[in-house]
Formats: sequence, structure tokens, C-alpha cells
Amino acid sequence: MTARFGSQPVNPPAGRSAPRRLLWLLGLLVMLVHGLLLDAIPLALTTRSAVAPLKPTALVFNTRRIEIPPVKVSQPAQVAPTQPPPTLLQQPTIGLPQVAVDEPLSPPVEADNPPLETPTAEPVQPLPVEPLEPVASESPAPQAQANLNVPGSVRLKYQMTGLSRGLNYHATGVMTWLQDGSRYEATMVVSAFLIGSRSLSSVGDITVDGLAPKRFTDKGRKELTTYFQTDEEKITFSGNTPDAPWQRGVQDRLSVFFQLTSLLAGEPDRYPLGTQIPVYTAGPRDAATWTFSVAGHEELSLPHSTLTALKLTRDPRQASDQRVEAWFAPSLGYWPVRIKVTQQGGDYIDQQLSGSGPP
Repeated sequence: MTARFGSQPVNPPAGRSAPRRLLWLLGLLVMLVHGLLLDAIPLALTTRSAVAPLKPTALVFNTRRIEIPPVKVSQPAQVAPTQPPPTLLQQPTIGLPQVAVDEPLSPPVEADNPPLETPTAEPVQPLPVEPLEPVASESPAPQAQANLNVPGSVRLKYQMTGLSRGLNYHATGVMTWLQDGSRYEATMVVSAFLIGSRSLSSVGDITVDGLAPKRFTDKGRKELTTYFQTDEEKITFSGNTPDAPWQRGVQDRLSVFFQLTSLLAGEPDRYPLGTQIPVYTAGPRDAATWTFSVAGHEELSLPHSTLTALKLTRDPRQASDQRVEAWFAPSLGYWPVRIKVTQQGGDYIDQQLSGSGPP
């Protein structure tokens, strides 16, 4: 039996090969069906929704290189500090008087019925100043002719600190100056938290003598107006105080600083150290001569910048007078960059330039 099985091949039964063929046929059928289904699915459901094409504009960066040729400096030259171009007056002559000194500086106001169009001043903060008792004015001594250079329109901003009745305070102020060559309008508005607000305004003409005020208004708790009646040669006050004599070159407590700016800018060499500049000045109740002494140049560190300024001082001549210190910067056309007013009892306000721009 061993020899029979080893020599002849053994074939599997015919019944086992049939199921294998059936399985192969089913497999081929399934693959065919899957292929048909895959062909039927749209391409937009696969690749297009999954990957959205990027817009080329979002990925493109353009750069440009600009080469600036080297600048050749021929020779160093000393350049005088530039000044904002002011409107030059026709060689004015100033006859400034000498009269009794008095009253304090008040922060400016918006002018009533201004002749020029005035930009609205931003809310700012002034300090309340105690009004001075009217003082009899003296006859001002005439001053030699001087050249003036009236500055162009501008808006100046100030940061303020002060002491009022034992209370320290901080405030901001905006001074606006407008002029068209023949007329001017100046306003200043100041306000401080818990202290209130105060404003000054001055309206008038520009003449060969410089500024010629027609109306000055001081508005705080009350509104007081000073009228300059040139035809009748008198100054009247709405506060029912006695009239004061009008004199050529008279200023008010706001215009006086612009007049000093015009004088210094017109002829700086005319005012060396120790020079005295008398200016007949009217307040809300009376008029007196404010005499400013040139105290020299000082370097100031202001909120606006660090610069050199010429200091002028008005010292009190009577117990009720205020001490007024004003600094004018040559590099800014001799604009007042700092003004400090000190009262008899020690109360003061110190305004320092923090910015400037068009009115």
C-alpha cells in the first residue's frame, strides 16, 4: 500500500474548488462597484472644498529700496534760531507812557462780538485772580520810537500750576491770536477743577504804535468790560469805577504781552540787560503803568521743549500790586512761553507753553 500511494498524485475532490471560484468572483464584483461609485462622486466635494486657492494678492509683498545720495556739507555755518514768520508792520513808532503800576494778570476770555472770526477755544483752565483796588494813574513818560514786528496768527497751549487761598491746583490754558494786518483779536480761556474758569479777550486795531485795543473783557464770576474811547481820549469801565485818561500806546492786560512780543521781535538789540519798558496798561477797573525790566536770558525746561528765553519782570510798586514775570523765546518769534503772576499774599499762577499750532 505504501508503494501505491507514493507513485500516484492525489487530486482534491471536485466539490472544494467551486467555493473558491465563487469568492474570487464576488471580490471582483465588489471592486468594480467601488470603482463605479468613486467615479460618480464630483471632484468639487473632495479637493475644491478642502483646499481653497489662495489669492496671490494676499501673498505678494512689494519692497522698494531708495538710495539717497550723500549730502555734501560745504561749510558749517551758524544759523540763528528760526522764528515763525510774523506780519511786519510799517516801521511803527511807539510812544509808550509811564504811569502808576497796578492790577494783576488775568487769563483771557472769548471776545464778545469779535470783529474777526475766532476759532473755538478748547476747554481750558484758568485761575481766579483777586481784583485789585483801582489806583490813580500817573502820567506816562513818552518813549522813543521803536520798530515793531507783529506776529502772525497762532494758537498757544499752556499747562498751568498755581496756589489759590492755600489750595494747589493744575489747569490748562489756550491763548488764540488772530490778526489780518489791520485788526487783531486775542483770547485766552483757563479753567481749573474746583476753582472755576476765567477768560480774557482783547479786540482792536494794528497801528504804527503797535496794538491799539478798543475793548477788553475779563469774565470770571462777573463779566467786566473796558472801553478805549480814543475820540474822547478816555477809558471807561463797566464796573462803575472812575474813567481813566486814554494815552497813545495804551494796552490792556492781555494785549500787553502781544505788544511786548512785537517790540522784542521788531528790534531785539534795543532791549539789553537792565532796560526798562513802560507800558500804560488798563485792567477791568482802572489803568496804570506797568514797567517791565529786562532781566536777561534763561534756559527753560518747558512741557513744549527746552529753550532759551528772554525774561522781563514787572516788580510791585505798591502793596496791592502783582509781580509779573514773562519769558519770551527768540526761537519762537518772541512768543510768551511762560508767564507767572504772583499776588501780594503769595497766591500765584504759572503758565508754561505745552504746544502750538494754527488758530
